[in-house]
Amino acid sequence: MRPTVRRATVAAAVTTTIAGLAVAAAVPAAAGPDPAPTPSGPKPVELQLLAINDFHGALKPPTGSGGRVQTGPDPDGAGAAPAPTVDAGGVEYLSTQLAALAEEQRKKNTITVAAGDLIGASPLLSAAFHDEPTIEALGLAGLDYASVGNHEFDEGADELLRIQNGGCHPVDGCADGTPYEGADFQYLSANAFVTETGEPLLAPYAVEKVQGIEVGFIGMTLEGTGDIVSQAGVAGLEFADEVETANRYATELQDQGVEAIVVLLHQGGTQTGEDAWDVDGCSQLTGPIVDIATGMSDAIDVVVSGHTHQAYNCLLDDKVVTSAGNNGRLVTDIDLQLDRRTGDVIHETATADNVIVERTVAPDPRQTELIARYDEVVAPIASRVVGSASADITRRADDTGETPLGNLIADAQLADTRDEGAVAAFMNPGGVRADLLAGDVTYGEAFEVQPFANNLVTLTLTGAQLDCVLEQQYALARPVVLQPSATVGYTVAPSAAAGTAEDPCSGQRVNGLTIDDAPVDPVASYRITVNSFLADGGDGLTQLRQGTNRVTTSIDLDAFVAYLQANPGIAPPATDRITAG
Repeated sequence: MRPTVRRATVAAAVTTTIAGLAVAAAVPAAAGPDPAPTPSGPKPVELQLLAINDFHGALKPPTGSGGRVQTGPDPDGAGAAPAPTVDAGGVEYLSTQLAALAEEQRKKNTITVAAGDLIGASPLLSAAFHDEPTIEALGLAGLDYASVGNHEFDEGADELLRIQNGGCHPVDGCADGTPYEGADFQYLSANAFVTETGEPLLAPYAVEKVQGIEVGFIGMTLEGTGDIVSQAGVAGLEFADEVETANRYATELQDQGVEAIVVLLHQGGTQTGEDAWDVDGCSQLTGPIVDIATGMSDAIDVVVSGHTHQAYNCLLDDKVVTSAGNNGRLVTDIDLQLDRRTGDVIHETATADNVIVERTVAPDPRQTELIARYDEVVAPIASRVVGSASADITRRADDTGETPLGNLIADAQLADTRDEGAVAAFMNPGGVRADLLAGDVTYGEAFEVQPFANNLVTLTLTGAQLDCVLEQQYALARPVVLQPSATVGYTVAPSAAAGTAEDPCSGQRVNGLTIDDAPVDPVASYRITVNSFLADGGDGLTQLRQGTNRVTTSIDLDAFVAYLQANPGIAPPATDRITAG
């Protein structure tokens, strides 16, 4: 039998089983008395799920668009005028909101869950301590179960196990001077298997008894995690199909008598209709979650999803399917009734609401103290000025997908690797996590832009291979436009044929490719710099794996900081390196 977590929180005394180990545990009494039976049968058990996803260490209120939630349509319907928004997020307010929602439903049983990427791609306040502050804060907020996401693997499987179980970091120790006790909640990892043993890295599911009824929680990351995390982070692991995995463990749970089943899945979708702004809507939902949810067994009742940083509230194939955006700006409040006779969810009465975490509520003082404690330790590092910008340098893409900040980072990486013979550099847009604002730039702000600590890799490609890399951008299901250094130029023809997944080199989108204003020779060799994530084929750009004579050098953030220091008052680069033809 696979490792299992069993944990009950609604009886006066329970037996907790973790991977087959039974432990007596005293826990709080039930949230309220059992409903009285009626002539038609016993009243159902009320269950409240509170769900978040893609928190990404956002302890402090996030800034910019990542810290706002749209509350209405664009006034003119065309996006020319600003849409109404409210400020949202910050763990002090998230913690208060979670407690308030649970209190509103105090007659129900509340379980708090998450769908991955709680850590990784985090602001400096959390990342400087290997995200230990975030794990501590989410424990204070009452989180019970979370699926792993791709970013939980950023520092590798051993580090994820340390995050779960505790202990000081093997290199940096306990950086804040206090022991790290591990997570108060349980990570679940049903489809991340250790290659050597074939066993899940962490428990695949948990079972919680709610007033006598068992509820199962299956946790998964997306099957494609191995393609979007550095290869060092997923070394020794394999990631299985989401539908097959969910159905396998749903059957195993049913064999144990569990009929109410919730999947916490780090994969998602996007609303695309005219009401896509509505965080509580389901306007023409597209993306992997649609086929995944409809392909899952009818035994699965709820799918809490994530990864796309989008908000939606849907009913797919009679399953409640939700996502709460990112950065702790929303909480999904899911209210279920469990049939006492069958132990299953009564689908007709299931409801869900995405609740905005507004900053008008009182902050949780425990979270305020936690932030202040870590702020004090990190302050000397974060506040150091490393450069300045003459104007805002943003991640806003033009029609070709090019962005000023992506171009700037590519320029910085090229400058840092000229000694390795580099003539061009490319940056993945997903690795640029915040805008760079005008004025002095601190180390903390630079870190928010590039939080992944990837190494730079300079490798050799032929001109034909480089052309194929660029064609592969447009052959992907979700195109990823690499941000080029100033030495690169090409024209993209949007209406031309794109390559296929099997043969990306057959594409005809990229024309007139030049380096240093000279046409790229298909048989000549070129030294190209990318980060280690891309060099290993990240974002599906597998053609980069063909690069030879690899030399690994600086951390990407160090190269960025050095470039800012060497170019005070830097201006936003023009987005004229890729042109539409």
